[in-house]
Amino acid sequence: MTLLSTATAAHLAPARRRAAIPPLPVVLSLAFVALVIAWSLVPGLFTGHDPIAGVPADKLLGPSLAHWFGTDHLGRDLFSRVVFGSASSVASALIAVVIGVLAGGLVGLVAGFLGGWVDTVLARFVDVLLAIPKFLLAVIVVTAIGFDTINAAIATGVSAVAVFARVMRSEVIKTREATFVEASFLSGGSRGHILLRHVLPNASRSVLPLAVLHFGDSILVIASLAFLGYGDPPPASDWGLLISIGKDYPKWPWLVYAPALVTIATVLSVNRISRWLRTTD
Repeated sequence: MTLLSTATAAHLAPARRRAAIPPLPVVLSLAFVALVIAWSLVPGLFTGHDPIAGVPADKLLGPSLAHWFGTDHLGRDLFSRVVFGSASSVASALIAVVIGVLAGGLVGLVAGFLGGWVDTVLARFVDVLLAIPKFLLAVIVVTAIGFDTINAAIATGVSAVAVFARVMRSEVIKTREATFVEASFLSGGSRGHILLRHVLPNASRSVLPLAVLHFGDSILVIASLAFLGYGDPPPASDWGLLISIGKDYPKWPWLVYAPALVTIATVLSVNRISRWLRTTD
């Protein structure tokens, strides 16, 4: 029996190592997301143009070696504006993810672990939130608290609370019924010890891929809110705002295509990473 177990483990080890190695699409996605994060942290390393001050004589120039994404109606370098706008997009998406994970995770953890009437009340609260379309809920929240990018991030995070709560609750219930949790309880472990030592670490495994997925979704939602005018006003360079401004100049399509393609590529890359994380233990 020991020899069989050893042979099985030896056979599975190379397969696990291969599963841990990201495939090429994931590597490319990681590289692009890393580039966007680098844009947000040190934008000055990637462009020497001022994202706010333009040159009127250079307005509405097409993409070239001097201006990779062309220039806008005020002669501002569009690539520079996209690069500097990534800081707002990334930071606001992170804020939304943190709000969703902390608030939703706490609700799901309490509901799943305590059960009973607490679970019933919190589950009905989550059902109400899930009944409201996410984007509509974000619009309602940002309308109530004010128009700027930080408030848009808060609204996006609030709209994701129900999703994180539902996932965390189901994982907590599944973990709570596991044999090792029952063994810990029978051996005299307190509820707090079982919650922090066993339930929370095991139930949180499914939250990471969801958080990564929500990061990309938050970028899209916040860009949509900025497109509708719920974000920071000009001369801010949020990606959604750049698309909104560019749509007024249909004869110069790069004003829309450049920020839109960067936004789409970022969201697709994050989604690909999330899918890979879900299949990797």
